[in-house]
Amino acid sequence: MAAFVVILVILVIAGLIAAGRSFRIVQQYEKGIIYRFGKVMPEVRGPGLARIRPIGDRMQKVNMQIVAMAVPAQEGITRDNVSVRVDAVVYFRVVDPIKATINVQNYMFAVSQQAQTSLRSIIGQSEMDQLLAERDSVNRELRRVIDEPTEGPWGIRVERVEIKDVSLPEGMKRSMSRQAEAERERRARIITADGEYQASKRLAAAANVMSRDPAALQLRLLQTVVEVAAEKNSTLVMPVPVELLRFFDRSAPAGDTTTARDTTSLADFGDGDVATAEAPITGGAPLGIPEVPPIPRPSVPQSNGKRAAVAAQPDVTAGDGDAYPGA
Repeated sequence: MAAFVVILVILVIAGLIAAGRSFRIVQQYEKGIIYRFGKVMPEVRGPGLARIRPIGDRMQKVNMQIVAMAVPAQEGITRDNVSVRVDAVVYFRVVDPIKATINVQNYMFAVSQQAQTSLRSIIGQSEMDQLLAERDSVNRELRRVIDEPTEGPWGIRVERVEIKDVSLPEGMKRSMSRQAEAERERRARIITADGEYQASKRLAAAANVMSRDPAALQLRLLQTVVEVAAEKNSTLVMPVPVELLRFFDRSAPAGDTTTARDTTSLADFGDGDVATAEAPITGGAPLGIPEVPPIPRPSVPQSNGKRAAVAAQPDVTAGDGDAYPGA
């Protein structure tokens, strides 16, 4: 009776061991490969509860998730002879678990070494400006170089490759800073020169407009006098009176258009910007101020012959723009 009990206990224990060896749990992100007496079975077990033979079968689980592997920084010389130090990160996953376990001993280590050598090769084929400004194209080329020998024989697919940092020597950084500073200074000078050119064109156009009417010149002179007189501790000396300028202007022949013709040539109205800017103001009509009919000066009855003196004064027109001392 005791021997029967012992045999029963041994059978129960053996059954439990066989049941434990016959069932395996495969996670959702894993695939199970069955080795039967050392030979890989073509059937790959999916996630869930998998049953195998308790004797002769062995299951190996392979992770199918995307793995992010950091590539150590690699030093190299670019195509334009600049020493740089570049590090990257590789995203890959297993697409064929049988090849990943049979064709390569340790696919993690193999992908790491392949990424390092490919990164050095890309550094030697690229220029410094490409590594700094055209990283997308460099990443695509690096992914192609790494994925080509790994996907077919190893069953590893490289999803993405990203360059994290590009370290430059201190001397090269200083040179790039000086280059950027010189470029900004060049742009500032060009903008300043362009502004001065446009301002000179506007001044030439304004001078041409004002030269066509002497009253505009006199008004501008009086405006300048007012602006200067507004400043404190300032003394204004006018060697030539405004009336004298009017006298010379009236003494000039009426048909003399030399001044206007010369001013037009100096204004250089061939510039499209000035013509476009002046068109909305003038409404497309020739520049100039229309003449206003003269306003008769009323006579004031005074004694001692002053009425005749007032009547003898010339009429004031709206185009003169002057003010008499007694007005």
